[in-house]
Amino acid sequence: MVRNPSKNKSPRTSQIVFGERQHLLRVLDSVERSALPAPRLDQERRMIEQLIHARTQELNRINQGWDEKVGTVLSAEVKPEALETLSRQAPKEDYYLLRLISEHPKVMAKTLARLSHHPYSAIRENIARHPNTDASTLSRLSRDRSQPLWYLVAFNPNAPAPLRKKLQERMRRLGEKTATQ
Repeated sequence: MVRNPSKNKSPRTSQIVFGERQHLLRVLDSVERSALPAPRLDQERRMIEQLIHARTQELNRINQGWDEKVGTVLSAEVKPEALETLSRQAPKEDYYLLRLISEHPKVMAKTLARLSHHPYSAIRENIARHPNTDASTLSRLSRDRSQPLWYLVAFNPNAPAPLRKKLQERMRRLGEKTATQ
């Protein structure tokens, strides 16, 4: 493996740390199903469990009580006001929790409007396609030059009809241009 100490380092967001923890849980499951000698199995299990615990601690450093908050968002009984509160309290680095909130069917338009400024593109994509997103947020997202959100906005029924028509026409022209090349 090639190491570049300071080149292209990205922040460790909850999305990354949670993914690592999930992977380690699968590794642990695999090791436990393996026919390893008992001493080696115990040693590997302890090492992997320590790594899992370290990721859990890191998630809690990002957002205290992280697992409980994710559980709340995933609950069918969660109230829109609770999603609003959790989204306001979550640090910007809690990409995973904020992504879950941005795709939740009960999330309010005002929560989506605030989250639509988040740097994580998956959150903005969720908001561009979400049925609860208001027209003004969709109009602003359609003008986002950092990613082609206009394509998602074109199919959102909450987008103003003239904007949807304009975006769908843009799509048609792009399709014609691609077909002639």
